[in-house]
Amino acid sequence: MLFLNSMPRVLRIFNRLILGGPAFNVTFLTKFLEPDFETKLIIGAKDDHEQEATFLKEDYGLNPIEIQSMKRAIHFKEDRKAYLEIKKIIQEFKPHIVHTHAAKPGAIGRLAASACNVPVILHTFHGHVFHSYFGKAKSQFFIQAERYLASKSDRIIAISEQQKKELSQDFAICSPNKMEVIPLGIDLDKFYFNQEEKRKEFRKKYEIQEDEIAVGIIGRIVQVKNHKMFIDAIHEVLLSTTKKIKVIIVGDGDLRNELMNQLDSYAISYNYYPENQKCETVVFTSWLTKMEDVYAGLDIVALTSLNEGTPVSLIEAQASNKPIVATNVGGVKDVCVQNDTALICESDDSKAFSTELLKLIEHDDLRFTMGLNGKKYVEKKYDKSRLVNDMRMLYYELLKEKNVQF
Repeated sequence: MLFLNSMPRVLRIFNRLILGGPAFNVTFLTKFLEPDFETKLIIGAKDDHEQEATFLKEDYGLNPIEIQSMKRAIHFKEDRKAYLEIKKIIQEFKPHIVHTHAAKPGAIGRLAASACNVPVILHTFHGHVFHSYFGKAKSQFFIQAERYLASKSDRIIAISEQQKKELSQDFAICSPNKMEVIPLGIDLDKFYFNQEEKRKEFRKKYEIQEDEIAVGIIGRIVQVKNHKMFIDAIHEVLLSTTKKIKVIIVGDGDLRNELMNQLDSYAISYNYYPENQKCETVVFTSWLTKMEDVYAGLDIVALTSLNEGTPVSLIEAQASNKPIVATNVGGVKDVCVQNDTALICESDDSKAFSTELLKLIEHDDLRFTMGLNGKKYVEKKYDKSRLVNDMRMLYYELLKEKNVQF
């Protein structure tokens, strides 16, 4: 197929610009592949409990096309409407490449691109829903659907080697030869500077004393993030240490009230800061956008997920010199170095998690050393310029394979 006298055009399709690593990934690829590629971005509608990352549009000058019918939940009538809207955009924009990100855009976008004979079709898995989200029957439905969609794709992109193994071997979505591993890229500079000033301001706001060790967990309060195990582990820690502890839960979601009931059962005091600014042992901050301030104010960052893609919170934590305690899921071991930048235990084991957490709480020198190691590690591996260069090279490779001229 010939596209004469033009630069290559990319139509990027994503579900919603909400706080989280995938939104940054999509933003950087949309913005910084210029002037090599002309990119148009399509996004869908966010759920009510999700925090929209409008600052990404403002900070990076994005002007996405918003398709309100493309929502997270499956809804045949709305999904078909989104499909037809995307087909129309493809027919008008005539992209050389359609690159989809996340499950719903990946399904609707790839079907539309295939129907319109787009030369190059790619999809990035930022995570997957093949376990720990749904029952067996529904999970199997999604696996079969993704196998079919992979047959419509020229490349499937995983964001870690572990994720590639899961997709190609554990769930047989496609052959390993059809996959590329392109880790996330992040704008890390803001996590390096003025840390002491940011730390003071954050700890003043949430009444964290200098002799208190602040343990934070970041993310949606939903089942797959397994905050319940985190609270169980915190309960064990509070029974086992004489150190002063403050727990910061950053994010929000449907299960917040369940967590509060769990804290009540343990007689652990808490408050929801947006409504009650009297800070207790556990503080629910709801959504925060200046994550560089959050990490500066914490001493330890926790992750208790049952399933992950590439957890951006752990990359950002390491850039901010913070040690990590995490469960061994998804790409955790790809973004951390076990026993060097992070202590890692098996999933859904609160006893093991509390033991690892106690090691960092009880040993100041261990926290300091692991924090330094983490910063050195992510500086080399996760800068946004590396992401953009990797994707640029892959795009040109695929255009050459398909003999697309422009």
